[in-house]
Amino acid sequence: MRRPGTPKGGGKVAVTSLAAPATWRRRTRLLRRVTAALRHLLLMGLALIWLVPFLWLVITSLKPLEQVFTRPPKWIPDPILWRNYIDAIMSPGFRFPLLLRNSLFYSCLNTLGVVLSCSLVAYGFARMTFWGRDFWFVVVLATMMLPSVVSMIPTYVLFRVLGWVGGYAPLIVPAFFGYPFFIFMLRQFFLTLPWELTESARVDGAGELVIFARIMLPLIRPALMVTVVFNFLGCWNDFMGPLIYLSSNDLFPLSLGLYAFQTKYQKQWNLMMAAAVMVTLPMMVLFFAAQRQFI
Repeated sequence: MRRPGTPKGGGKVAVTSLAAPATWRRRTRLLRRVTAALRHLLLMGLALIWLVPFLWLVITSLKPLEQVFTRPPKWIPDPILWRNYIDAIMSPGFRFPLLLRNSLFYSCLNTLGVVLSCSLVAYGFARMTFWGRDFWFVVVLATMMLPSVVSMIPTYVLFRVLGWVGGYAPLIVPAFFGYPFFIFMLRQFFLTLPWELTESARVDGAGELVIFARIMLPLIRPALMVTVVFNFLGCWNDFMGPLIYLSSNDLFPLSLGLYAFQTKYQKQWNLMMAAAVMVTLPMMVLFFAAQRQFI
């Protein structure tokens, strides 16, 4: 017998109404897991595509010369020649310690100038009020649209008049005047910070430099690390700048040293690949050491 007022078949309707949302939730969770698995498989496939050239670079650097162009390709060298790295370092055409010192000198000083100048200019555009602020910011952004080849010759003439051609001054001094892209990026990070921080600091008597150095900079550390990695990588791989302004082989960075090594040992591919690995390795170390700051 059913209770008075209870519709016929009411229990089955209630069970069905409760089971439907549970089934829908299970299907939703399954769909999310499948989508996540497919997404990870796609990312792993893309990562493998980008990783294969580097793996081939490392493998070739460990091969004997006669195994470099074998058909089919040998993925495991036989024998594994670690001496290729020693031969590349000891080669008179690839003075690795000197080239490494020059690259570190150029990249570190240039990056220091970029971080100091761009962060200071970006702070001014984002947190300070002055006449024509937005107009000058648009002018800074407009310089990004100017191709580098347009200003290459006038810039070279200017540095030649100043007597800087032949050294690192044309490659380092401009960094202390800021780069538009990093100014724009850091300004956007400054704009996300609460205005109450700067206002309370001003009430306590802090000046703009104190606010900038002790409050703002620690809060934009991820953006600063991105600036460091991107600019350091650009300087490390820079080929055109050192080629134009440096005249002495003793001042060449690794990019020019690797090119000179290639022209002299163009048929010894295993040694060339060993030299290329040594040029690439510091950048990989920098990226993995700094990735926790911006990922």
